Amino acid sequence: MQRTVTLFGYLGVTDMEYERFFGESTGLERPYPYQVRLAMEPWPDVLNVPTGLGKTSAVTLAWIWKRGWRKGGRRAGVDSDTPRRLVWCLPMRVLVDQTATALRGWLNSLEILGEPGEGKISIHLLMGGEPDLHTWAEYPEEDAVLVGTQDMLLSRALMRGYGMSRYLWPVHFALLHNDTLWVFDEVQLMGAGLATSAQLEAFRRRYPGAKKSRSLWISATLNRDWLSTVDFREERDRLKSLTIGAADRQLATSRLRAVKRLTRAPFTVPRKTENDKTGGYLDTLCKAVLEHHRSNAQTLVILNRVNRAQELFRRLQERRPTRVDLLLHARFRPAERARLVQRLHKETVSGRIVVATQAVEAGVDLSARTLITELAPWTALVQRFGRCNRYGEYNDEGADILWIDFDGESDPQPYTGDELRRAREQLSGLEQACPEDLSSSVDEPFLITAVLRKRDLWELFNTDPDLSGFDVDVSDYVRDSGVPHLRVFWRDFEDDPNEPPQGQPERAELCPVSLSQLKALRERNKDVGLWIWDALAGRWKKLTREEPMPGMTLLLRAADGGYHSEIGFDASCREAVPLCSSPSPLSVSESYNEDWRSRETRPVFLVDHLHNVADQARKLCQAMDEEVSHAAAVVSAARWHDLGKAHEVFDKTMHACPEAPSGFLAKSPCTGRHERPFFRHELASMLGWLTLHEGEPDADLIAYLIAAHHGKVRMSLRALPDERPAPDGRRFARGIWEGDKLPALTCDGENNGGTVLALDLMEVGRSAMGRSWIERTQNLLASHGPFKLAWLETLVRIADWRASRREQGSEAWEAIAGRAPRSGESVLRETRHFHPGVSRTDFDARG
Repeated sequence: MQRTVTLFGYLGVTDMEYERFFGESTGLERPYPYQVRLAMEPWPDVLNVPTGLGKTSAVTLAWIWKRGWRKGGRRAGVDSDTPRRLVWCLPMRVLVDQTATALRGWLNSLEILGEPGEGKISIHLLMGGEPDLHTWAEYPEEDAVLVGTQDMLLSRALMRGYGMSRYLWPVHFALLHNDTLWVFDEVQLMGAGLATSAQLEAFRRRYPGAKKSRSLWISATLNRDWLSTVDFREERDRLKSLTIGAADRQLATSRLRAVKRLTRAPFTVPRKTENDKTGGYLDTLCKAVLEHHRSNAQTLVILNRVNRAQELFRRLQERRPTRVDLLLHARFRPAERARLVQRLHKETVSGRIVVATQAVEAGVDLSARTLITELAPWTALVQRFGRCNRYGEYNDEGADILWIDFDGESDPQPYTGDELRRAREQLSGLEQACPEDLSSSVDEPFLITAVLRKRDLWELFNTDPDLSGFDVDVSDYVRDSGVPHLRVFWRDFEDDPNEPPQGQPERAELCPVSLSQLKALRERNKDVGLWIWDALAGRWKKLTREEPMPGMTLLLRAADGGYHSEIGFDASCREAVPLCSSPSPLSVSESYNEDWRSRETRPVFLVDHLHNVADQARKLCQAMDEEVSHAAAVVSAARWHDLGKAHEVFDKTMHACPEAPSGFLAKSPCTGRHERPFFRHELASMLGWLTLHEGEPDADLIAYLIAAHHGKVRMSLRALPDERPAPDGRRFARGIWEGDKLPALTCDGENNGGTVLALDLMEVGRSAMGRSWIERTQNLLASHGPFKLAWLETLVRIADWRASRREQGSEAWEAIAGRAPRSGESVLRETRHFHPGVSRTDFDARG
């Protein structure tokens, strides 16, 4: 029976209208009834649906519908409870590209896929190594879909974003906690990330941001007790749940009752398999795979450890050299992984064997007639079984699952013995593994992991590294024991990556590895070097006594090996690693001293820039319907954010070439360095403004927003380790010396008279300027909360970005960011700015 509902404040929306919309998006004849309910009813908190029934399309299309989009870009009423950013947080890297591809297809069908700034919906992959260009982050008023792994997304939600510029951490933190719908997919695979997702939702409810956000946890095997974290426990019983009904089951009978014969293998995983390269278990397994494989169908083998999967794949290659078998795990670079995923979905499957790890457990659109799997936790097994006869296409002849037990002394990692014992008990007596029989059998206990508390999140809000250049390790909150991740990339150089200079890695180069794998590489070759970028010193620093930490991005020599394009990261591989791209030697790594946004070549007068940024801030606050009091603070901070560019040190740099016009400049064609290392004009701006406005309403907030607009001066104020001391024992910090002067400046009819800069704020306790900077910023954090304070900080930064882009013109801006062609002379001038020793001959030789 057709249903008519009142939706988003207007009458007459029917089930049939959404069904037609769903068909236009997906090309399917009709959605499942639960998919219609998801779009037509208020958002649930938990979505519990069996695998293979379209959870991704259900959530995404419901979000698009509730945001008011229709085919051709037409807009209807917008649901006020549906945030404008949709975040797909996935447990496996292999799911990211696949999910993004499906999303693009649906949006293209609706003719609403666009780029940031076009007024449509844009899609963005957050996987580390993205260009330091603003894209989605510059347009918070537009609808966008973000897709990434829990490592990338949760680390950004904790203000410690893996694989990105540390100075953009606050921006991504703000946008991920304001006006965002978080979708946590396949939560049974999230480990510690699940507890963190619940804690962050608890904090957002307790300390609201400027814009409402919400969370949706989805899985085929969800135990609500897993969400009973210390700060979210009271919310658990109030969570709204949605699952399938009788009508869904009737439509999905062929899938829910798919024939999957279940058999225990006659052999087990023995105690020692890690270095078993010549015989034993892997030879036995290889023989079993070939015996059970059907030449006219696809076979899937899932092993618990990457190295076992790699060794099995090598054996199969030796025995089947002409076959197009595939190896799939999470230790490939994006360049090779993209090719593998494309082959997985587009090549013919008849006669193919796919060897994989947990990377295929969730969301991978893969179906095999024969599945061979090692014993794993029950929730993982349910997902693995879902890759066998996934659509019921083999129901006539039936499909087979062979599961391999572990002997009593074998190492169960990355799982625990208790997890495997419970799974073994669940399997006892089962002869079939159809989804209908398995979906309700979830009794895994509450996950014991590190739990993020309020104090932890408040401390993470300070993004300053410690004096050694390192940061708080958030890996315990992002992913639990056994799989802490970092990223490595290879470049072709001899002994020192600073000669010739190596720039930031591109995303296609980055390979995720575990600490244990990196340790194995170093044990295989004691001469293997690991380098990390030192943002304070502005150069690559070799790790010697320091140990690698999760979240790091490390540079390796290509000649040291450790990677094979068909096998992935492999510590035993000694061949030189082929470079998967040709990164520009002119690309600039992030440094405290450098900021490509300040290298615009078209001169702009300071007063004009201040006016333009204030104007952009006003428009942005209007577009976001920002509170009047907060909007006033944002606009005031935008108007005076670059007051410090009138400082004599900055002004001298702006006029270091004859092309620069006279007068105070915000942007200049000159490319010289400041005579004082670590000089930060935003600190001068904040000190000058606060000296004149101390005691006024929101003075501390405006001062903070001014200081933080590059992300380099925020919660604390101290001199840097290698900073040059000021003469006569004066206080100094970030290139500012006690007693420096700022000249008077007038903008938009408001005058900031000349000031003498004092650094009393550095001192702990009371001083001539009253409270210290750390006390002021901590009070701001306590009164506004981290989510709202970061949001206001981000609005000022975005206004600055937009004004700068308009002042330079889009083509010039793209060229500055390294995204558009530039003349040879302009590139040479920029290269010499960062690497003064580069000669014309060297430059020409490098192309």
